Amino acid sequence: MDEDPFPPPDIDLSHPSVARIYDYYLGGRTNWEIDRQFGDRILGEFPIIKPIAQANRMFLHRVVRYLVRRGVRQFVDIGSGVPTMGHAHEVAENLAPGEVRVAYVDYEPVAVAHSRSLLREHGDPDRHTVIHADMRDPDRLWAQIQDTGIIDLNQPVALLLIAVLHVQQPSAPDSGIEADLGPSLVARYRELLAPGSYLALSHATDDGVPPHYKDMLARLKVSYDASSSPIIYRDREEITRLLGDFELVEPGLVWTAEWHPEQAEPDEVAVSFESPSESTVLAGVARK
Repeated sequence: MDEDPFPPPDIDLSHPSVARIYDYYLGGRTNWEIDRQFGDRILGEFPIIKPIAQANRMFLHRVVRYLVRRGVRQFVDIGSGVPTMGHAHEVAENLAPGEVRVAYVDYEPVAVAHSRSLLREHGDPDRHTVIHADMRDPDRLWAQIQDTGIIDLNQPVALLLIAVLHVQQPSAPDSGIEADLGPSLVARYRELLAPGSYLALSHATDDGVPPHYKDMLARLKVSYDASSSPIIYRDREEITRLLGDFELVEPGLVWTAEWHPEQAEPDEVAVSFESPSESTVLAGVARK
């Protein structure tokens, strides 16, 4: 990249950002030198991270196609990040032009700013919106979505929690509670969803990965905890519990590359692993 894009005002460029680092892994342009320095250091030691990130993004694309083909017309994408390699509305538009409504939600100001810019050029203000909100306050976030008038939360929606729950969600600094809030937050979102809704998630894990990956994941966690945002690995059972009593869509909770590969498009990035578990990310979709 020859030069940095001009950052929106009030963007903290003194620390690398998870969203911008992920954008860099995917080959995007919404990142800055501090993010690329961190990303290059990670990729130099763990080159497998790039195909892992790509496989996770392709999972998002396949989920959107699968659900649109089953009649879903509303999506809420929490932790949506920055607009790289196709967002939900772009994928949906190819299957159901003019029909799908999408609300993107992120806490990272640069992700919100660039998503708004993308939608101004390639979106429909009557059907697509971006919300700056904190997922740690589900009821307020839900009210913010309702206030846009874009999504009817009394009707079924697909809630996307893609690669967001392994970024540790600590309690508020002045609460005196340091426990990770991820499971309790997802439980509240499940309650808020209307009957007939779907919950789609992907989550990094060190459970069931190839033995030599365990050390890699431990070292990767140390790097992220020290320089970016703390990450947390959950095992298969813990990730399954995040879906609550919702009915799992076949094939259940699987590695990203194994979830409905028939939903891929011929022109998409082809990501292959010697073993599916090398993706280190479990993914699933469940219906309320």
